Amino acid sequence: MAKKMEEFIAWAQENGWDLTRKSEIQLHLDSSITARYNKIPPEYMDFLSIVEKCISPNEMTWFIGENEFNHRSDTEFKWNEFELISLEAAADDPKWQSEITAWWDNYLPIVMSVDGGYSYYAIDLTHDRGAIVRGYEPEFEEVEKAADDLEHFFELIMSHSLEV
Repeated sequence: MAKKMEEFIAWAQENGWDLTRKSEIQLHLDSSITARYNKIPPEYMDFLSIVEKCISPNEMTWFIGENEFNHRSDTEFKWNEFELISLEAAADDPKWQSEITAWWDNYLPIVMSVDGGYSYYAIDLTHDRGAIVRGYEPEFEEVEKAADDLEHFFELIMSHSLEV
């Protein structure tokens, strides 16, 4: 996986992505993240420990990084923005809110996009563990499988087989 990640990093830099490597290769995720998502695949943790930011050339799509997860980012969107939008839509229905939170407990968002509408990619942490799924507005909790795992996800991005 490390080879594929380095290949993706090089590809992103060569293709106009705003990608910054971290100065120190250590990861310090907020305990609220590690407690909620205790089964994060190691290959994604490796990516977070190496890449500080990774933003598409049009600046409409970005990987969620350690700073976003730790609430230390200057972006307008929180790492769980789409969950928050869903919870706001369900404001008068505690049962529905509970279902939304339970759903998001099983899907860790890793990429967000505002290109042509709100969408995201997330890691499935239960049903198809490690698979990458894609969700769209207005029903963020309805997803489709996009890639078998993070390595496959990188391959699809580099081959332009996936919209990011």
